Amino acid sequence: MPTVPFGRSRLPVTTLGFGAATLGGLFAPLSDEAAHDVLQAAWDAGVRYFDTAPHYGVGLSEERLGRFLAGKPRDAYVLSTKVGRLLVPGGGPPDSVQGADGFHGTPNRVRVRDYSADGVRRSLDESLERLGLDRVDIVFIHDPDDHARQALTEAYPALAALRDQGVVGSVGVGMNQVAVPAAFVRETDIDCLLVAGRYTLLRAEAGRELLPLCAERGVDVVGAGVFNSGLLAAPDESPVFDYAAAPAPLVARARAIAEVCAGHGVPLPVAALAFVRAHPAVRTVLAGMRSAAEVRQNAGALTAEVPAALWEDLRAAGLLPEAAVLPGA
Repeated sequence: MPTVPFGRSRLPVTTLGFGAATLGGLFAPLSDEAAHDVLQAAWDAGVRYFDTAPHYGVGLSEERLGRFLAGKPRDAYVLSTKVGRLLVPGGGPPDSVQGADGFHGTPNRVRVRDYSADGVRRSLDESLERLGLDRVDIVFIHDPDDHARQALTEAYPALAALRDQGVVGSVGVGMNQVAVPAAFVRETDIDCLLVAGRYTLLRAEAGRELLPLCAERGVDVVGAGVFNSGLLAAPDESPVFDYAAAPAPLVARARAIAEVCAGHGVPLPVAALAFVRAHPAVRTVLAGMRSAAEVRQNAGALTAEVPAALWEDLRAAGLLPEAAVLPGA
């Protein structure tokens, strides 16, 4: 699988990364065996970039990913995790936390937001323990929506110091909005962003200012949430958009896009991935995968032919976001 240099460390990330929220039971429980099998399928397909977070299954994703990677040479893959949520033991019986924040089959733990300097250092230490590793390559400050100032003045300087000491390779911020990430790009020496669900075939507000700003300042972008939680992968199957039931107008729009894609013999998920990958600021895309079949589909999308006429037809039908940067443009 092709790789591109990423972040300050310029480590080679594969152009398709494994988004490990699924390993934490996002939307539905996932067994240990199924988690191992989908990771093995991704590895066999050549995926060598893996992204996780304490938030995903209150640590379950990190634990499962760590067990899988334990048998792999450390320099053979690139790993990112996130800080901003500490995990503490739950106060009630295990069933009281099942399905918390959309994750199922999770350990009896509770998330506590902490974007202080001590908090993010502790978060990283605890992630390393769950992963069973002595380092991660990329650290993202995770969802500091209501804690932006503390994240800018405490979390980021603490992580930048660890970066300068060589403890981590690159420092970024990962969010599903655009205003706070833009502030990080303007006000700090940040290396990268993870932009989730804000540059897709359905909504592309990140394309108006944030992504051009990143391209101008050399901030590498991970394009995440490329299917908007599933609507752009399977618009006819109880569609989900941004972690909730998809609104009817968006379902209709996704189905209209799928119809145009079908007219060109292109599956909707292939077009969705190609659209995000085409932006010059985006270095790699993450896909959440639950099965070997989904791995094969997403890996195959990297080399699938998407005719220019498809984009022209979508634009003519008014089905492309205004801020779209089309493949080949």
